[in-house]
Amino acid sequence: MSAASKNPPSPFGAHRPRGVMRRLIAFTRHAGTHWLAQRWALIARGYGLRRLRAAPVDVTVEPIAARMRLYPFNDSCEKRLLFTPQYMDRDERAFVAAQIRSEMTFLDIGAGCGAMSLFVALRAGPGARILAVEPHPTLYERMLFNLRENEAASVKALHCAVADAEGETVLFYNPYDLAESSIRMVNVEGGGGQTRVAVKSLATLAHEEGFSTIDLLKLDIEGAEDLALEPFLAQEPEELWPRALVLACSPGKWDADLPDMLDSRGYRRIARSRSYLFYQRDA
Repeated sequence: MSAASKNPPSPFGAHRPRGVMRRLIAFTRHAGTHWLAQRWALIARGYGLRRLRAAPVDVTVEPIAARMRLYPFNDSCEKRLLFTPQYMDRDERAFVAAQIRSEMTFLDIGAGCGAMSLFVALRAGPGARILAVEPHPTLYERMLFNLRENEAASVKALHCAVADAEGETVLFYNPYDLAESSIRMVNVEGGGGQTRVAVKSLATLAHEEGFSTIDLLKLDIEGAEDLALEPFLAQEPEELWPRALVLACSPGKWDADLPDMLDSRGYRRIARSRSYLFYQRDA
């Protein structure tokens, strides 16, 4: 199964929510943090998804302050950004916000629709250098659209996977949730999809972009984080090691013990959320 794009080329605003859908999104976004409020928000979100019938939606995502076209029907990340962004990755945003500087370097590996790259770009300003890397062709196109809508000149988008080799590889994905895309096998009931994509190492990306330092690395590649990070830390000089790291936590899929490796290289684990590990390394 190929990953053919179905993203509409219409200008931003063509899919702005109206009427019942606009009020529904406002309700879910302003629901409180109490468990009962969250429960009602999730019920309303399910109704909204059924009502949209696989249509995209053009909105401003408040925690990011970015204009984005979101496709909530086949991407769990975009679903949460549209309906319940206030619950989404709050610990991650807080950690990343603390790293933001006006002339920082940020590698966003597994960038999806571009939400975290936009979050950093719109706060760091034009002096930052941000590389947003996404292997799935449909998500990559969505990211390009969102970057253009926000004048994110500090972000360079790159379409490839990241691993321990160069060339080409198979990307497996869940057609019902494109956020589940990985160069490691994705288990999908009823069958998943696959497509061939270019692949580069983390070191190649850093050298091709001329990065002498990396202030922040976000690595979220659905269980293949060890393939990207282990050879980079083993082979590259310490000056290039990221000063701060947001690492998607998938220990059951890793062949290497990444937490132990990071500890042995002077990284301090600052916190852990449901989905991520947060590390810093003192110069």
